[in-house]
Amino acid sequence: MVKPTVILAALTAIWVLTASPVRADVQPGDRITMENAEKVKDLVSPAMYWCVQHGFPMTIVEPKPISLRSAFLEATEKYSSQVRLAEDGLSLKNFVAGRPFPNVTAEDPLAAVKIMQNYSFSLAFDDLDGRNFDADTGPISLDRPLQVERHFLMEHFMRLYYVGRLYVDPKPSWPNEEGYHYKETLKPMIEPFDLKGVGFTYYRYLDPKRQDDSWLYLPSLRRVRRLSTAQRSDALFGQDTDQDSYGGYAGQIAWMDWKLLGEQEALAAVHAEVFPVEWAEGAADWAFDSEWEKRDVWVVEGVSKLPQYAYSKRVLYVDKQLYLTPYADMYDRGGELWKIWVNNIKFAKEPFAGSPLTYDEETPFVPGIVMVDIQLEHATKGSVPSHRFPGQPGIYWHQGDDGYVNEEQFTIAKLIASGR
Repeated sequence: MVKPTVILAALTAIWVLTASPVRADVQPGDRITMENAEKVKDLVSPAMYWCVQHGFPMTIVEPKPISLRSAFLEATEKYSSQVRLAEDGLSLKNFVAGRPFPNVTAEDPLAAVKIMQNYSFSLAFDDLDGRNFDADTGPISLDRPLQVERHFLMEHFMRLYYVGRLYVDPKPSWPNEEGYHYKETLKPMIEPFDLKGVGFTYYRYLDPKRQDDSWLYLPSLRRVRRLSTAQRSDALFGQDTDQDSYGGYAGQIAWMDWKLLGEQEALAAVHAEVFPVEWAEGAADWAFDSEWEKRDVWVVEGVSKLPQYAYSKRVLYVDKQLYLTPYADMYDRGGELWKIWVNNIKFAKEPFAGSPLTYDEETPFVPGIVMVDIQLEHATKGSVPSHRFPGQPGIYWHQGDDGYVNEEQFTIAKLIASGR
């Protein structure tokens, strides 16, 4: 005779199996389209799920290991034990190079800020030059390809780091009295014709109380305009991206109140096989078609302290090993889901076989990005580099003067001269 307790246990097990929702999941080899989008619902952000439901394809692959660069690991081991958050909780004390906080735990009440400080120093390359990248922008639908409203082509996106330098002298920091974290410039715009010569230059400071210095040069007006920090969240020239959304988030860490929402397994595109980027076919051609794998991520929410800021909050999915973000969701002032930035990343020693530029260790390349306005069903897709420049690596890391990334590139005079 079967004991009542055994029967009860069996019935309970059956009830759990039938009553509990089955978590969506994927396996290597799966091809995700809008028809089976529900399989990734628990593995992506709300906005990324919307994108998949509207045609963003995913090819699921087995996760591959990624080796962090040796100089970065050595600097982390050498200096991280001395790093502290300042009394304001916003800036770092005793930071030299590497990852500031290599052992973040969810139980730490300061975990969110430490995660974002790690994110801020995640690239750890002394300089970069993204060359000849382009973007198309326009409405998207389920019925027809992207209706291109405007095509943009930019000659350079440059950034020069003043701290955490590991490869190019001077290192580990570039002496300066102003306290720069980095300088950044985008110039000149080549297309469309009516924006030819437009350029931007920004100075980011280590002092969390100091706002960015930002300038926009408009050749048609023959003048340079100063931009406020809040304007960095505004999309310009009819496309969907804003300066603070580059890479997922490019604003000052101190301008947000950060909260750790949790940790989870999520899909990320970090091993793109095709270079330059491959766009999906048909009505989904606004989305890149790439390989996605499971990664462990932090989910971090940032609420802006600036009253005129365009977004009420950002939610970043931050890779626990890389401290890069595969995607970031943005919400409007009413708290409704509004936009998403999606990164297509490739970790390799060279972007493609036979590249004129190779590295001795795995290095991140970014073949493509997508930013989608979910409310307007409008998208901007970018290729780094443009398909019109075959044989180029797209991004050049820590090349110093050999790559033309020097202090002169970030002056107002150079900004104006490049636009003429």
